[in-house]
Amino acid sequence: MDLKPHIRTVPDFPKPGILFYDISTLLAHPAAWRACVDQLAAAVRPHAPDMLIGIESRGFLVTAPLALELGCGFAMVRKAGKLPGKILPHTYDLEYGTDTIEVQDDIVPPGSRVVIMDDLLATGGTLAAAIALTREIGAEVVAATCIIELTFLGGRKHIDVPFSSILAYDS
Repeated sequence: MDLKPHIRTVPDFPKPGILFYDISTLLAHPAAWRACVDQLAAAVRPHAPDMLIGIESRGFLVTAPLALELGCGFAMVRKAGKLPGKILPHTYDLEYGTDTIEVQDDIVPPGSRVVIMDDLLATGGTLAAAIALTREIGAEVVAATCIIELTFLGGRKHIDVPFSSILAYDS
């Protein structure tokens, strides 16, 4: 199934000049969503992960059902201050400033084979930070994947593990 017709684009969101790729319309269409999960499962299964890690927030929507489908554990990488318990933070550079993401330090067992997921790869900064954070907790990041890749932003060059996406947009 061609999934592109199920992705809505929203001009000037969240700010002027940005074209937002919205997966809400994909999630609302059961056959398209099933096809997407099946395609993601086919991409992730060969990496034999123990855990899938989803990046806040739309990455949770992608990762949780896939973890269930594959029989893997699921963990969340969130913005600072959003997770309870003992956390491990990771601060990374943005174009103008820094940001911090966190993971609960006891959720992913050391040595686990992990695939990190998000809904969309743009510049690659957050995904690269999630990979670094996952390594800091002692897990082995074996791959990363997204539904959508904005190839024109070059995010893939910042990802140092095998990466795949279901849909690519060149402009």
